[in-house]
Amino acid sequence: MADALTGNVADLVTEAAGRAPEHPALVDQPAGSSLTWRQVDDAVNAYAARVLEAGLRPGDRVAVALGGGARLCVALFGVLRAGGVLVPLSTDLPEPELRRVLSDSGARLMIGSGPDDGPASLAPPDLDAPAGGAPAPDGSARGGEDLAVLCYTSGTAGVPRGVMLSHRALLSNVEQCAALRPAPVNATDRVLLAVPLYHLYGLGPGLLQVAAAGATAVLMDRFSTEGALEACERHRVTAMVGVPPMYQAFSGVDGERLASALASMRLLTSGAAPLPGPVLAAIRQATGLSVFEGYGLTETGPVLTSTLVGGYAKAGSVGRPIPGVELRLVDSDGRPLISISDPDEPLDELDEGEESETGLVSVRGPNLFSGYWPDGAHGPDEEGWFRTGDVGYLDADGDLHLVDRANDLIIVNGFNVYPHEVERVLDELSEVAESAAVGVPDERTGERVKAVVVLRPGAELTEQAVREHCEQRLAKFKVPDVVEFVDALPHSVTGKLRRASLRGTPA
Repeated sequence: MADALTGNVADLVTEAAGRAPEHPALVDQPAGSSLTWRQVDDAVNAYAARVLEAGLRPGDRVAVALGGGARLCVALFGVLRAGGVLVPLSTDLPEPELRRVLSDSGARLMIGSGPDDGPASLAPPDLDAPAGGAPAPDGSARGGEDLAVLCYTSGTAGVPRGVMLSHRALLSNVEQCAALRPAPVNATDRVLLAVPLYHLYGLGPGLLQVAAAGATAVLMDRFSTEGALEACERHRVTAMVGVPPMYQAFSGVDGERLASALASMRLLTSGAAPLPGPVLAAIRQATGLSVFEGYGLTETGPVLTSTLVGGYAKAGSVGRPIPGVELRLVDSDGRPLISISDPDEPLDELDEGEESETGLVSVRGPNLFSGYWPDGAHGPDEEGWFRTGDVGYLDADGDLHLVDRANDLIIVNGFNVYPHEVERVLDELSEVAESAAVGVPDERTGERVKAVVVLRPGAELTEQAVREHCEQRLAKFKVPDVVEFVDALPHSVTGKLRRASLRGTPA
């Protein structure tokens, strides 16, 4: 595997091509085509050369907004091989948010659809044209601590912030996950990737893990229950990188149909949000398979814990730290409450059945980010520790249980939504005197956004008008699903909004 200290993430493709050049690498389900690892490596070299011809300099940011499929995979690796920095974006971003990210990142090139006055446009890879075995461009020398990916996630003030991930961080996390037993991906696996690759969960544990193992990725541009089951049957899929809404959808399928479609499956994994216990039980009853959960953040490369470490899926738990990750719970002042020194051993401080006190999750490891763009602010401290903002406790086995978020973060289908970002858009409406955004539970998406609005005296506004305003300014998953009008919002004596009480009001 590529050396995390010096290697380039795109080296994973070259190594896979060297080990198994004719092994299927990318099966593009929507396009009905496939590429071997040799073909992928050649295509990545050819596209990296095109990126350099377009004027890319080492370290320049390149925004990539393409639908899923083999073209996107080649574009991602091609930018990295050329020495560029990936800025992966959803194709569904509203123009104001897209412009904000392009401006903040200083992207020099744009692959995919962008504003006319934005960065210079570069056409996506043409996979029908023969690549010709071009040599790797000089840009492949970048690696290690050099910035590889700039992922935008909403900041605590509601403005998207660029998470700086080095080649070292991404390759370290790939190496850490590969050390798990059973391995999430091995060389003979055919892995269903229906998680968007612009999300780090789809990119890291998904595409990069497949490349590191030299396995086969079965690519879907968008998840649908029947489409996924058909892909599993047709390609005899053996592993799936999923999120709770996918398993929620599977749990509603007839048991015999689900068992038949997943007959070749050896391993199901889930991340990005907690998996409800009833869903875990339903999948296990129908197929005999457990769904192994993990936990992480964009800032952590992303995986921190997994129930694969303990060897069994425990409902309500996200497992123990993966190899190379240190984890401890701290109080609000940063003082350690309890830590895990050996994930293979029970916690000496706790008797069987006991739980630790609740604390803020703090982590350390080579997979952590380099801080927020552009100056690396608010990254790991001088000792390498980073507080995730999540609150949890440890059980006697050393498994982590998440119970709350310290910063009011809303998670919809695994994507982060910060209330301030939604509230800023709501407050643009002249009829609105004050607003609040909170997350409320949803069986399908984990959470949904609820807006609570106070109107100015004499003003009138409909729920539909609020939604339409938000749809023009926010990504789809950030748009309030519920809008409630109230006479006043609850505040503390210091004037701070009490969001917790709003989550309990009718939805």
